[in-house]
Amino acid sequence: MYKSAVRRMIRRNVDALRRGDPAPVLAAYADDAVLVFPGDSSWSGEHRGKAAIEAFLRCFLEVGLVGETHEILVNGPPWRTSVCVLFSDRVVDPAGATVYENRAVLFGRIVWGKIVYHEDFEDTQKVEAFDRYLARQGAVSRGPASA
Repeated sequence: MYKSAVRRMIRRNVDALRRGDPAPVLAAYADDAVLVFPGDSSWSGEHRGKAAIEAFLRCFLEVGLVGETHEILVNGPPWRTSVCVLFSDRVVDPAGATVYENRAVLFGRIVWGKIVYHEDFEDTQKVEAFDRYLARQGAVSRGPASA
């Protein structure tokens, strides 16, 4: 029952983010949560606390990223739950061409219903190429590190 509830929450939150509403995702994080993004892109680093995670999510939306969950694995009790999500995201330009596409595994640690730790594992070279694309387009916000 608990594991099903966690999977439903994740799907609901990603659906809200896809519609442009980061509030449900943000509400799922603990106040002192940490989101880790690998690589050397403008997205990279440790984003600590809700304000930093909100900036990350808002940049995700501003550049037009649309995400989708494919598989969600949940393990452990409510006081120490591990979650892995097979996730993909992409950006389509106004002409309908896909300008960015990536797949990731998101690892999370949930304690009593709040995400306390989240780390993304994906092709960081694609993220860096997306940074270069955004720079060529003159995008104001290239990622949370430049926000």
